[in-house]
Amino acid sequence: MTDMTLPAQADSRASAANKQSVLEGLRTRDRAFFWLTRLSALLVLAILGGIIVSLVIGAWPAIKAFGFNFLTVQRWAPNAQPEPILGGLGPIYGTLVSSLIAMAIAVPVGLGIAIFLTELCPQKLRQPIATAVELLAGIPSIIYGMWGFFVLGPFLAEHFQPFMIKTFENVPVLQDVFKGPASNLSLFNASLVLAIMVLPFITSVARDVFLTVPPVLKEAAYGVGCTTWEVMRNVVLPYTRVGVIGGVMLALGRALGETMAVTFVIGNSFKISPSIFAPSTTISAAIASEFAEASDVHQSALILLGLLLFVLTFFVLAIARLLLMRAERRSGA
Repeated sequence: MTDMTLPAQADSRASAANKQSVLEGLRTRDRAFFWLTRLSALLVLAILGGIIVSLVIGAWPAIKAFGFNFLTVQRWAPNAQPEPILGGLGPIYGTLVSSLIAMAIAVPVGLGIAIFLTELCPQKLRQPIATAVELLAGIPSIIYGMWGFFVLGPFLAEHFQPFMIKTFENVPVLQDVFKGPASNLSLFNASLVLAIMVLPFITSVARDVFLTVPPVLKEAAYGVGCTTWEVMRNVVLPYTRVGVIGGVMLALGRALGETMAVTFVIGNSFKISPSIFAPSTTISAAIASEFAEASDVHQSALILLGLLLFVLTFFVLAIARLLLMRAERRSGA
């Protein structure tokens, strides 16, 4: 009896030791994975901090030279004598207005396409149309710029802009917004190109979140006599508003920072005009068109514009996050 017990106890101790070894190996790998992910997160923060520090250092000469006036002066004269006169109001205005016009065009169109693809489009056409919309996101921005310069700009200047100028020429306020002359290069042309560029982001995100709505909710709404519009307004959009807002803010972030396409068609004028058919510029377009030839305080002013764009984008993303949190709390309530 004793001879049989000793081998069994030895096997039990060996099995326990093996289990302990396996557990220690799992703990070691788990700790390594934990620190790997933590270092990855810290690396992102370090890169972000490095970008901010480098922008502040590069922009500091312009901050000391112009101070708060940089945000209120629209004249941009790097070769003025005895000292350069550099103001960022024009690029800031162009960036905000072009992005807002682009979103005003892209959001309803993008949501309309998403609604059509999920509710109204024949089944055979859904995937081809969705693929075509997504392909728009893969086109390089310089191609959009060339198309806008050679095709869209002349078309708008010859047909659309004269019609709008004549239509609103005697309407208060709007006569200034749509004031001529027509131009191949204008703030509106850049906004329209931006709208086309961000359209795939809005459509794709909205379509994906619309497909997450439980069919039973829509069927119940249709069952009590709701129309397709009422189902979308009262069921689908409230259910998916968090995802829709996220897609819109993603598209807005893209619109704020777009460079090459805008540079081709906006006209690169630092003068602020109430007319959307007048040339203008944006922060990214100003940096792209002048940075290679800039030096000293001129270069520092361009870096300051980049810092302002960084801050502007940060605030847009922060506002988007607050809106999403508010929508999530309402959904939970």
